[in-house]
Amino acid sequence: MTILQSIVLGIVQGLTEFLPISSSGHLVLVPLFLNWHIPLKEAFIFNVLVQIATLIGVIAYFWKDLIGIFGSFIMSLLGKESWQADNTRLGWLIIIATIPAGVLGLLIKNTVEAAFASPKAVGVFLIITALMLLIVERLTKQYASLNQLNWKDALIIGFFQALSIFPGISRSGSTICGGMIQHLPRKDAAKFSFLLSIPIMLAAGFMEIIDLFQTPNVNQLLPVFLPGFFVAAITGYLSIRWLLTFLHQHKLNIFSFYLIIIGLITLILPFN
Repeated sequence: MTILQSIVLGIVQGLTEFLPISSSGHLVLVPLFLNWHIPLKEAFIFNVLVQIATLIGVIAYFWKDLIGIFGSFIMSLLGKESWQADNTRLGWLIIIATIPAGVLGLLIKNTVEAAFASPKAVGVFLIITALMLLIVERLTKQYASLNQLNWKDALIIGFFQALSIFPGISRSGSTICGGMIQHLPRKDAAKFSFLLSIPIMLAAGFMEIIDLFQTPNVNQLLPVFLPGFFVAAITGYLSIRWLLTFLHQHKLNIFSFYLIIIGLITLILPFN
């Protein structure tokens, strides 16, 4: 990987991590479209590192919410605040919703790495994401709020997040769909989706950093990866702000149409 490739892919990651179009799928396909031959293991480590960068973006955007959630959660553990306080409940719901993806990730890590090597699989998963967005938009009604979510709702959203372990299934798209199925408005579903990204990104990043420092040429990789890391953090922050504004008045259909087009192109082109 070159520094230019790192920067381009960092921008791609930042733009697509929080939009419901699958950052992992784009990180597989963009190098193919541009005829970049990046070693699979190197690409996988880079992908996780730029996910950590977008984690920084989401923490920066929601830092006030996170301080409130964390503070309320700690106070409840000390018996100084009710477990029914909104921020405490939200903290527990995030933990519950994280469990399915964490368990699935540990069980099928090797299968997921293999899926990253299959552009055709990515194309299929992109189309599945598109259909999921279209169906949920058509069939669901949004009348609840984050304060009305319970542990069963959180677990269902967590199962939707678990689907996104495969490249091409959008994490934000699937979790927003899970929230909308539980009758959350798009904007509230997106907010919960973004907060929910934090623990799974932290876990994935920690595991991959261990792999990174066991890589023989790590000293050569880091200077190349860092520019992509920084631009991913910046563009991730900006994409969150844009999407929350967009979803206040618009449906998800435009993302569905985009995914169908990209997915079909991927299936038609002669990729191995």
